[in-house]
Amino acid sequence: QVQLVESGGGLVQAGGSLRLSCAASGRTFSSYAMGWFRQAPGKEREFVAVISWGGGSTYYADSVKGRFTISRDNAKNTVYLQMNTVKLEDTAVYYCAASPQYGSSWFKEYPYWGQGTQVTVSS
Repeated sequence: QVQLVESGGGLVQAGGSLRLSCAASGRTFSSYAMGWFRQAPGKEREFVAVISWGGGSTYYADSVKGRFTISRDNAKNTVYLQMNTVKLEDTAVYYCAASPQYGSSWFKEYPYWGQGTQVTVSS
């Protein structure tokens, strides 16, 4: 089992940058693929990005490809989401999630979730 805590959210102007972090507890962090999802008010939870166990493979939603970068540091039990050139539509609560399998964009295949961190993009 793994427990996840996100941080780094906040208010950012459109076109700016923000880096989210997700710290994991437990000694098995490297056994999990790690994903980022987001949920805006009134909308369904949306896949953002996922990274494989060792960090060698990544996959992004089309809406963030080329702007966001997911990375992980297994020595620090932490996964990151670097958000560049943010847009108003990136406003959402961002969640990190862990899955024993890599590659899924379906939130139900991630059994472990953090509590979320709010990202608000202003004009």
